[in-house]
Amino acid sequence: MDQGAVTELKSQLEAFQQGHLLQFWETLDSAEKQLLFDDLSSIDVAKVTDYYRRTTQQQCIEKTDDRLRPVPDECYGSVSRMKSDELQGYNERGLRAIAEGQVAALLLAGGQGTRLGVPYPKGMYNVGLLSNKTLYQLQAERILKLQRLAMELTGKSCVMPWYIMTSDHTKGKTEKFFEQHNYFGLKSEDINIFEQHMLPCFGLDGKIILENAHKVARAPNGNGGLYQAMGTCGVVQDMRRRGVTCMHVYCVDNILVRVGDPVFVGFCQSQGADCGAKVVKKAFPTEAVGVVCQVDNHFEVVEYSEITLETAEKRRPDGQLEYKAGNICNHYFTTDFVDAVINQHEDELVHHVAKKKIPHVQADGTLVKPTSPNGIKMEKFVFDVFQFSKQFAVLEVLREDEFSPLKNGPGPGAVKDCPQTCCQALQNMHYRWVLAAGGKFLDGSGSTRPLIPPLSPTVQSPVDNCEVSPLVSYGGEGLQSAVNGKSFQMPLLVDEDCVLELTTARSQNGANGEPTAKVGRVV
Repeated sequence: MDQGAVTELKSQLEAFQQGHLLQFWETLDSAEKQLLFDDLSSIDVAKVTDYYRRTTQQQCIEKTDDRLRPVPDECYGSVSRMKSDELQGYNERGLRAIAEGQVAALLLAGGQGTRLGVPYPKGMYNVGLLSNKTLYQLQAERILKLQRLAMELTGKSCVMPWYIMTSDHTKGKTEKFFEQHNYFGLKSEDINIFEQHMLPCFGLDGKIILENAHKVARAPNGNGGLYQAMGTCGVVQDMRRRGVTCMHVYCVDNILVRVGDPVFVGFCQSQGADCGAKVVKKAFPTEAVGVVCQVDNHFEVVEYSEITLETAEKRRPDGQLEYKAGNICNHYFTTDFVDAVINQHEDELVHHVAKKKIPHVQADGTLVKPTSPNGIKMEKFVFDVFQFSKQFAVLEVLREDEFSPLKNGPGPGAVKDCPQTCCQALQNMHYRWVLAAGGKFLDGSGSTRPLIPPLSPTVQSPVDNCEVSPLVSYGGEGLQSAVNGKSFQMPLLVDEDCVLELTTARSQNGANGEPTAKVGRVV
């Protein structure tokens, strides 16, 4: 690094009002100077400042009511309104596609666990299940079970490859975690962990923020950075090599996610869809969730803040909300569709403003961790590609079976989207599975417990402590031989080895803790 290169860099930065990034230059040692020089040289300042300008200019929220239309009935399906043979048909079609190696799972895992209050990726989090399994393990075991179900149906040994998009903050820890746990029974060559791109963070004044005197503050470019990352990391090429024709894309924090759901895959394929979305019914008109709908004849996710109350409260003749399709970041894409997005449309995807608390260095060299938002992270959204779909499909699923996100940390003030609610949502679902398979639950006095636990878990209601391993059942199937005609005391753990009534409390040690040994009565 010669002085001429530094002078040129300084001129480039000053041309875009970012000269402050070199304010500590004279106080740095030679190694720190090189780090800062390399860091700044890797930034296309003209491009990122243009991103900032365009992103902040479009911040004004425009109500879109006059341009909205609900999803047409012909491309909208609902599992609660389908007959059992129709669901079975979609399920078998999806399993056959998996058996042919045509389906991949793609996990969005680039976000940090900041709101959870942990220094590791969300996927490593243990919400306190009886098994102490983390989100990553639950998802891995669902993939294993799907592969077995596909083989049972078709007689073909198969692989559903797992692509995991991480970020600079989560990639190393995720790779190490998988290695330490022997990839949870999957083959390492069938797991592709790749990294999304990072963008500089901006202050509210339009200045790029320094994390410290020799490093720019950066953040992942949102889950919509998926397409750029897939292109630069060769993910689509790997899918083509494997014969993958479609993928299930989902977020890491949904403990109930049905990874690679064959019903969803089969439904979308039957619709001839290039792009699809799973949704849940909005709980009430003003629920703070995006709505899948049409805007100017293109499919989009419209944020609740972009719709007036009058429109949000509109109802159909059957009493259901007109705009009921709540987005849960659970999508189907064909490989051809993603390839077209990468090569033809990626530059059309706009960034969105996310105001955040960004640690930074002040002009006097003091490092600060702000207590209120002081800057902007620019993010793209994975669902912004819906507008490019030529054949769209929407499948409405039951919230209590498929959606319970982990957003907030534990604690006495936690009442929503926290470890306690996620834990109970999964256990309530498993409770219903055991009942549906012919099992019964007894309370301490030997009386039969209620047939249906609360469908909307809160941390105040008691956890039912019933857990079924994904290796035993993917979606409630295959439990009859283990539970039919039997009565159980809780806590109850159904795993591959046995059905176990636990008689000792189990620890909740978090992602890095050791699980308590299983102690209890084999049923």
